[in-house]
Amino acid sequence: MSALPIAVRQAKLPSFNSRLIKLGNSLSVALLGIFIAVLLWWLATGPLLIDATLLGSFSPGACLEALWRLLQSGEIFVHAAVSLQRVLLSLLFALSVGLPLGVAVGLSKVLEQATSPLFQFIRMISPISWMPLAVMMLGIGDAPVYFLLTIAAVWPIMLNVSAGVHAVDPRWLTLADSLCATRWETVTRIIVPAILAHTLTGIRLAIGIVWIVLVPAEMLGVSAGLGYFILDTRDRLAYSELMAVILVIGFIGYLLDALARLLIKRVHHRKNASN
Repeated sequence: MSALPIAVRQAKLPSFNSRLIKLGNSLSVALLGIFIAVLLWWLATGPLLIDATLLGSFSPGACLEALWRLLQSGEIFVHAAVSLQRVLLSLLFALSVGLPLGVAVGLSKVLEQATSPLFQFIRMISPISWMPLAVMMLGIGDAPVYFLLTIAAVWPIMLNVSAGVHAVDPRWLTLADSLCATRWETVTRIIVPAILAHTLTGIRLAIGIVWIVLVPAEMLGVSAGLGYFILDTRDRLAYSELMAVILVIGFIGYLLDALARLLIKRVHHRKNASN
């Protein structure tokens, strides 16, 4: 009786080892790419230049020293928290608009034909182009920032939700009709669970766009945030701190995208397991 579990463990061991080796190889390649990038960065700002030059302030050594000071003082955490709050609230605003709009467009061919040219036209306008209008309507401060981030995030969410509705198995809708389900029951019990993966994909795309728009949007008269901090470091001529903030922005953006990818992967895994 005890031989069976041992045999099962021995069968699983090669699979685990192969996955571990594959992970190690991927990590090694990624670290190699990072090492080459840092090396090129160091060559461009270090030994080829005089220490007193302006570009020396952007060197990896000066940047890491400034980053360490910002971490010790805790100042960077305050600005990062403010920026993350703006991103989260803007995504919630965009989701509250994009989800029902995407479902409505996906369910109604007439509505899709009527709104598709208009939505595609507005979607192709850069969110930064709305800056003067946002300031004129909402003034300076947090309100125009939320407006710009929301208008940047709503389109990928709406379009992916609409595509998810189109991808729903028609047999499920036929079954709902045969069971005399109401429109609300069909949407909440069939369509919304079925489009979860598409919705998460739209949110992931929205995060990437919002995180890019965030920095210029936070230059609209706010007093905190990573975009504001970049302007502050520029005005103080603290270029090493400016480079450190750029690294922080890239790192946080990478973590947000990785979290979204993890959620999408788990949704697909559960969907495949249920099938």
